[in-house]
Amino acid sequence: MAGFLAVLIPGCGSSAAAGWGAAASTTVAATPGSIAGTFPIGGGRSMYLECSGSGSPTVVLVSGLRSSAAEWHTTRSQATPPAPPVFQEVARSNRVCAYDRPGTVVGEGASRSDPLPQPTDAALDAADLRALLAAAGETGPFVLVGHSIGGMIVRLYATTYPDEVVGMVLVDAPSEFLQDAETPAQWKIQRVLMRVDAAEIPESVAEYPDIETFDIDATFAALRAAPSLRPMPLVVLSADELLGPSFPSMIASGAVPADVPPDFGYVIDAAMAQSQVRLAALVPNAVHLTHTHSGHDIQLAQPQLVVDAVREVVAQINAGG
Repeated sequence: MAGFLAVLIPGCGSSAAAGWGAAASTTVAATPGSIAGTFPIGGGRSMYLECSGSGSPTVVLVSGLRSSAAEWHTTRSQATPPAPPVFQEVARSNRVCAYDRPGTVVGEGASRSDPLPQPTDAALDAADLRALLAAAGETGPFVLVGHSIGGMIVRLYATTYPDEVVGMVLVDAPSEFLQDAETPAQWKIQRVLMRVDAAEIPESVAEYPDIETFDIDATFAALRAAPSLRPMPLVVLSADELLGPSFPSMIASGAVPADVPPDFGYVIDAAMAQSQVRLAALVPNAVHLTHTHSGHDIQLAQPQLVVDAVREVVAQINAGG
């Protein structure tokens, strides 16, 4: 679970520490049936969405904090040959879409979606995603795949618009259950390490004033107040690389503040494990995969696991499960 520091330190994606250039230009894909561009969602705002492939249900990929659609076209697979990226592989069997939230990072550029006052929260992001899919004519039904904080967005989407969602995959997603598994003092440290607030990333905010930050308190409150998730196929993927043994070296290198207790990695490991079990209990008969041989960014290190999880969910849907 060592890769969980991708949440704790720069953001949820590997690109979050990059420089901030101009937003990438909008393009239109040449493949028949594919789209890639910006769509008006109301209020004078437009957001970037790309979709490809065919086959129902449509799979919607929701990235973690500050990560864009580009992450789903990326792989760090160590397999020989490397496993293909999630977007490319899912498009072989299903319609698949990915998008940029405001304030996310595309390579060394800013989001292709119009900026929005920050912080945002999962309820606002779920509403934006629904408006974007509708504007692009993507009608579903949807299987939602959420990595990291994206997992909270897809959960709120599924409880707010239950008739549109037929299955979910949660990829090492933190949750309100993570806070529940820690003492208030431990959560205070955890929250700082997650760097969801602008105060924790001042250099990034100075370079990219519109960078995404996240109101995790409002998100947790919304999740706790939301209706129960209706029964549906669900796969939970959990990182299994542990933080505890490597935490002292992270402190020594400056990756973690010096005033954080050196054994705090074990606190995170235990709390995350408990929270992932509770996520897998949200619906009956959910599949919980814990032997992922990956850190936090499972979709990059082990993309085939995410693809297989999507196909498992789709198979259950098609079988009437």
